[in-house]
Amino acid sequence: MMYLKGLFVFPVHLALQLVNLALWAILVISFGLIKLIIPFKPLTRVLNTVMNFCMLAFGKCSVFFIRLFNPVTFDYRVHGEIRRRGWYLMMANHLSYLDIILLIEFSSGRIPAPKFFLKKELIWLPFVGLGAWALDMPFMRRYSSAYVTKNPHLKGKDIETTRRYCEKFKAHPTTVINFVEGTRFTYHKHRSKRSPYQFLLPPKAGGIAFTLAAMGELFTNILDVTLYYPDNTAHPMLAMLSGAMRRICLDVNIVEVDNNVIGDYFNDEHFKQAFQGWLNNKWHDKDTVIEQLLENQG
Repeated sequence: MMYLKGLFVFPVHLALQLVNLALWAILVISFGLIKLIIPFKPLTRVLNTVMNFCMLAFGKCSVFFIRLFNPVTFDYRVHGEIRRRGWYLMMANHLSYLDIILLIEFSSGRIPAPKFFLKKELIWLPFVGLGAWALDMPFMRRYSSAYVTKNPHLKGKDIETTRRYCEKFKAHPTTVINFVEGTRFTYHKHRSKRSPYQFLLPPKAGGIAFTLAAMGELFTNILDVTLYYPDNTAHPMLAMLSGAMRRICLDVNIVEVDNNVIGDYFNDEHFKQAFQGWLNNKWHDKDTVIEQLLENQG
C-alpha cells in the first residue's frame, strides 16, 4: 500500500516542488539581473531585501508541501536564544539536498537570511545555480589533495573565495552557512574516508576557520546545527518526495565566539591544532546527538 501511495505522490509532489522552485528562482534571478545592470547602492539594498524575502518564501512553501504529502513530525530544538538582527556562522552536517530547504525555512523569522557555501557544480543546476548567484552565495571548487599537488597554483583558492564573500557579508546581518564536511554523507564516503564518527564524515576546518578569522568580531554566535532523518536515513529526499518522510530533526546548539576560535589557521601551527581539536570535539558531540535521536525514535 505504501509503495502504491508513493507511485502517486512522487510525480505530484515533485511537480509542485519544481514549480515552487522555478517561480521564486525566476523572481530572484530577474531582480539579480536588475542589480547587475543598475549597480546603484540604494537600489541594491532594496533588491537584496526583496530577493531574501523570495528565498525565504520558497523555503516556507516547500515545507508546506512537505507537510501536505508526508505524515511528518518536525522536531526543532534550539538550546539558547537567537534573534533576527545579528550575524551567525552556522556549521551543519550534510545528508541531503533537503537540508538546504530546511535551513532556509528554519531561518525565516528566527535569524537573518542565510548564505550557503555551495559546490561549484551547482551553478549549472537549473534555477538553483543562477538563483544562488543572484543572492551572492559563494561557489567553492573542491580539489583533491593529489590534484592540488600536481597543480600547486590552485592551493588556497577556496580560502580566497571565502575572503571575497566575507567582505560582502559584513554589509548587513547575515547567516553564513557552511556544510563543514564538504559533501553529502553516504555510507560509501563514510567507509572510504575512514570516518572516526558513527553518523558523520570528518569535518574540514580550513574554510570555517578562515570565516571566523575574517568575520569573528561580527558574529553574534556560532550555530552548531545537527540535521537527521531517523526513519529515512538512506535516501531522505526520495522519501520526502514519495510521502514517506516520518520525522525531521534539527538540533541547534548555540556556541560563543571567543578568542579560542579566532586565529591564523594557516600560519599558526599551535592554533591550527587547537582549532581542529575544537571542531572534532563538536563533531563528537554531534555524533552523540544523532545517537540519542535514534534511541528516542518512536
